[in-house]
Amino acid sequence: MIREIVLDTETTGLSPRDGHRIVEIGAVELINHLPSGQSFHVYLDPERDMPREAEAVHGLSSTFLKGKPQFASIATDLLKFISDSVLIIHNANFDMTFINAELKAVDLEAISMSQVIDTLAIAKQKHPMASNSLDALCKRYGIDLSRRTKHGALLDSELLAEVYLELIGGRQTALGLATPTAQKTQVYSDRVGITSVRPTPLPSRLTQTERAAHAALVKDLGDKSLWAK
Repeated sequence: MIREIVLDTETTGLSPRDGHRIVEIGAVELINHLPSGQSFHVYLDPERDMPREAEAVHGLSSTFLKGKPQFASIATDLLKFISDSVLIIHNANFDMTFINAELKAVDLEAISMSQVIDTLAIAKQKHPMASNSLDALCKRYGIDLSRRTKHGALLDSELLAEVYLELIGGRQTALGLATPTAQKTQVYSDRVGITSVRPTPLPSRLTQTERAAHAALVKDLGDKSLWAK
């Protein structure tokens, strides 16, 4: 069983070094790359004002967030939900910088980037000359965006789960039409632009009678024929 967590955050700004904080965390559980129905979602009081630019992106106002839990009160629950599972995040450096800054502030250990898969990096490999925002990827793969009038951590995690499935091989992975080894080979081939080679050649289907008939035909063509050479 493969357990992965697709995660997204919304914040008050672009960097925790400037005093910005997380205001929403959304995460969905994948089992064998498919949503299990389990999720983690929380709005957080950032203990500071909400810049107008940030509110315009996610629609979360200081008034709405006032009285919501603070990160310290949900940190343990978040880490328990994540556990040792791989995190699937779009533009992972942004979200992980904020999450680890919040963890550090409450004296908890940072999450290693070795535990994270950045779907933006995968998308750039597959579509190097195209826009690879979450919106653009949803449109490219025909994923319904009608609910996304503003950014939202839980909704964006649900959309990213669908995008991730397409990035690693599409619906074939979902339907289980290939073995795990074959799936990994196909994903690798897609990324680097090669075609996998059959490890053991198929045996010839020619019978001895057919081989003999072919040899006789070539002999009748004469020594100067192309086949004789």
